[in-house]
Amino acid sequence: MVRLTADLIWKSPHFFNAVKERELDLRGNKIAVIENLGATEDQFDTIDLSDNEIVKLENFPHLNRLGTLLINNNRITRINPNIGEFLPNLHTLVLTNNRLVNLVEIDPLASLPKLQFLSLLDNNITKKPNYRLYVINKLKFLRVLDFKKVKNKERMEARNLFASKEVEEEIKKESAKTFTPVEVPKVSEVSEEEQTPKVAAPTPEQIIAIKAAIVNSQTLEEVARLEKALKSGQLPTDLQALVEDTQANGVKQKDDNMDSDSQNEDDSEPKDVEEQRNNEPVPMEQE
Repeated sequence: MVRLTADLIWKSPHFFNAVKERELDLRGNKIAVIENLGATEDQFDTIDLSDNEIVKLENFPHLNRLGTLLINNNRITRINPNIGEFLPNLHTLVLTNNRLVNLVEIDPLASLPKLQFLSLLDNNITKKPNYRLYVINKLKFLRVLDFKKVKNKERMEARNLFASKEVEEEIKKESAKTFTPVEVPKVSEVSEEEQTPKVAAPTPEQIIAIKAAIVNSQTLEEVARLEKALKSGQLPTDLQALVEDTQANGVKQKDDNMDSDSQNEDDSEPKDVEEQRNNEPVPMEQE
């Protein structure tokens, strides 16, 4: 983040803009805090603080000349309640794409006595019920809101809607009710997950064990389930125990066979030795 220093202000571009106003360009500097604007010596009609990282609209010195403040594409969540004391002639304020959420957060703007043009587009506040009427009622001299002209019909509607303080407070409370959206899975997806058991792909050894279990099955239902598991290539969790038992029996049978083969080898060894001895040549007697 970059600090808004007097040196940065002096080195930033300043020029006469399209409407012949003297403008200071401070956009895109990753500024987080408004400060040191006294270094401008109140020489600018427009200050552009767009595309920074400013969170609070505050810390302004008394800038009598400033008429337009561009502060779109920041992170504004709070506005100084006394901002009007420092910017008495501000008539245009662009707060597009910030983080204002509740209607009450724009109340400080009512202290700006000459504010006529305001943009709050791309703030969550614009999604609140009666947002436009609330802003029109709060800012009596507003002429254009979100680049749409404020009509007399809207002024009358806003005046009637907020005729009583109780209604205004109720709308503020309703606006303050925020919630964090949570992605909820579809009912069909939940039921499908609940109904479908988790499966795991069988290993080659398990496939062999399934085939062996089919041979040793006692009922047709058990055979059908094992054949289905074999065809699908997936082993349901409730068949794991059955396959493991089959594998265990296979291992036990294999061990028994190995023991039997070993015993046969031991029994045959003396016979082989005896045959070898019989086949050995008899040494000739010396004369």
